[in-house]
Amino acid sequence: MDAIALRREFHKYPEVGFTEFRTASKVVEILKSLGYEVIYGAAALDPQSRRGVPSEEELEAAYNRALAGGANPKIIEKMKGGNTAVIGILKGKRTGPTVAFRFDMDALPIQESTDLDHFPQSSEFRSKYEGNMHACAHDAHTAIGLSLAEKMSDQNFSGTLKLIFQPAEEGGRGAYSIVKKGMADDIDQLFCLHLGLDVPLGEIYGGSKDLLATTKLLAHFHGVPSHSGISPEKGRNALLGAATALLNIHSLPRFSSCPTRVNVGVLEGGTAPNIIPQYAKMIIETRASLAEINNELEKRVRDIIEHSAAMHGLRYEIEVIGEATTLVCDENMIATVLEQAKNTRGFDSFKEYYNFGGSEDASFLIRRVQECGGQGTYMVIGTPIAAPHHHQKFDIGEDAIPMSVELLERIAKRTLHVREG
Repeated sequence: MDAIALRREFHKYPEVGFTEFRTASKVVEILKSLGYEVIYGAAALDPQSRRGVPSEEELEAAYNRALAGGANPKIIEKMKGGNTAVIGILKGKRTGPTVAFRFDMDALPIQESTDLDHFPQSSEFRSKYEGNMHACAHDAHTAIGLSLAEKMSDQNFSGTLKLIFQPAEEGGRGAYSIVKKGMADDIDQLFCLHLGLDVPLGEIYGGSKDLLATTKLLAHFHGVPSHSGISPEKGRNALLGAATALLNIHSLPRFSSCPTRVNVGVLEGGTAPNIIPQYAKMIIETRASLAEINNELEKRVRDIIEHSAAMHGLRYEIEVIGEATTLVCDENMIATVLEQAKNTRGFDSFKEYYNFGGSEDASFLIRRVQECGGQGTYMVIGTPIAAPHHHQKFDIGEDAIPMSVELLERIAKRTLHVREG
């Protein structure tokens, strides 16, 4: 299997969270061809626990686009409604532990560059889906996972290999639903990874720290429309209520116990200058290095929304559209990663902890594994990047892909007690 060619194939067909119909169908096909038991669709996640699911119209459009793009209709039929998780399971020839690897599949709502100095453009694998782009290396992660599946397909190991292909990592929306389905409960060791993050080629971090707990909220404000000149007093201005909430949210104090973040990223409302806005929406995120502080910050944001709505005579609703928690990697898992990296061609710098500073919903998977008595880590693998993550010119150095495949194969064989010779 040519992992680089596979990465380019996925790059051409980027699909945002819970619309990864084409990508997931290809993953299912390849895993089945390699002899894996494959669990997918609603069997692989809890549909009710997904965060920030696209509208029915968006899901239907993405589904039809995937069919037109070559997705297997029998496979994606089971993914209707955005149930796009895939779990591949392969039992070895002997009994042993259950070792899992997690790979995220989703793209971002970004218009990819058409400049000739952008390598995917000049090499003819730029996005075919305008407005969507793989700008965070998830295309490479998926290709690495499938290449690992091929490397281990002879079943010459002790135990069970579990490969988790996760939808909707962006915004912290997909992992929690996989956890709620029970897919992490039997895992003894879980390895998660990310390419890039300003780490140079050849460098690897066996684990990560300073991952922030986060909550993403969508607030709806409902008012009463009226003529802004003739009868402004009869209206209830939803946009003004949302703006009141915005200013007060950004006035929240910092916490002395840990770093915190709060941001209103979207504020929309109104239809014309002479109409009192009937509706407004606001998207907010909170973050903190301690889960309990993030919970308190979220509570304060909710209180502000409630009272801002009351001040202006509005109704409101709040949805959780994304979430992640904090993470502590297990030291012996970090040691395993670095030990195997030292035996893998191309790696020459070995470090324990990457200072993440952001959020990752793999935290839910690793935490659940740990709660059930297992262990986990989140490694970072270096590769040059052409532009920052989530930028229209983002691209990775593809030399990191075969290195990563070899590393994960070594880790899998080490933890699944492969007999040499």
